[in-house]
Amino acid sequence: MFEFGRDLRKLFDKARESDDLGWLELIGADQVEAEARREMVDAGRVSCSAPFAGWMRASALWREHARRTGRQTSLGRAASAASDAARHTASPDQTAAAAIESGEIHLLRFDLFGGPEKLTAALADVQSLTAERPATRSAAAALHARLTARRARLSGEPSAMLDAAALLDAALHGAKGLAPTVGDDLRLERAALALEAGVARRDGRLLDQAGRDLRVLVEAASPDYRPLTRARALALAGAGLMALARLARNETATEQGRALFNAAADQFTADHSPLDWVAVQLVQTQGDTPLLALAQAETLSQEPGLVLGALARERRLAAEADLTEAAGDVAALVGLETTVRQRLTRVQPPLDWAADQIGMAHLALAKGRLMGVEPRAVGLMLAEAMETAREWGAPALVERAVLAMPEAISL
Repeated sequence: MFEFGRDLRKLFDKARESDDLGWLELIGADQVEAEARREMVDAGRVSCSAPFAGWMRASALWREHARRTGRQTSLGRAASAASDAARHTASPDQTAAAAIESGEIHLLRFDLFGGPEKLTAALADVQSLTAERPATRSAAAALHARLTARRARLSGEPSAMLDAAALLDAALHGAKGLAPTVGDDLRLERAALALEAGVARRDGRLLDQAGRDLRVLVEAASPDYRPLTRARALALAGAGLMALARLARNETATEQGRALFNAAADQFTADHSPLDWVAVQLVQTQGDTPLLALAQAETLSQEPGLVLGALARERRLAAEADLTEAAGDVAALVGLETTVRQRLTRVQPPLDWAADQIGMAHLALAKGRLMGVEPRAVGLMLAEAMETAREWGAPALVERAVLAMPEAISL
């Protein structure tokens, strides 16, 4: 995506040795994978003078590749490198740092594939750490705050969300001596928490706080150096504005939200960070994303069990059901139903199964409207999908099931 001159290449090579991995945003997912492989080979050499640092760096690179692509193999390599780092520790502080890296992998695994038990395990590990250096203690506090915020958002309990917000505030204050990427992650987490709580409770103070955090991120993240951080902040701001627009039925705010989504999408290409691209497509409201883009999003997120993959599949099925119903093509709806039903008979990861259940409900309702008959078991399909999505910590998929529920059906 980016071309470097000779002088810039020298700076780029220097950045490779830095603890701040923000430079990775300048290279595509394939290049991140190449860097991770190179670092893993170097760390494993008998001649490596600092194997602990090498394995830690390899783990962070594989983790970034997994974050961009959703590949289970990259997550596994990150975990393996973190385990190798733990075997080369020379102090309690290094042991704590390796445990923090392992916790980051658990957190990412939850973000990608769901499973709240991963958060519980990671929290238990990070709370038992004993770190010597202030920087390591700050890194542990940052991870603890982000894990707590994830759990609070899943619970939806106001007291848990307030406690999580306080932890994020403290961690952000203590992260000033850490790499800028740590502060960026904390700000994004705090903004997401404040937006969610602010919209749910119609709390202007929380919404203002989220806006301030996102403004800081957007202004600090240059599109030339931090395109992904900038895009994530813009997409989150767009999602918040669209949620408020729906509540207020404000078309101007809706258009502003769309503009933010477009700005987020303009920061990078789909091959640069496939899952970031998918997330921007899916965060838009139904009807705003063309079927072709949804099909591409599904292709880019085909890793079994991926949360974004399940959301992309469900959105694509919903869009196909709407278009086929508008065309009055009952035969095409029956064909789509047959494909989904065959997939449901096979063993699938739970979230993929839930997405197909919601998709089947969309198709059954569309066919019922065209044929003038009442579809059967739609409420049951959606109830089972909701239960599975809740169990796996995928609230976005729960929301999609709720939106698909016909008004006449009460759970």
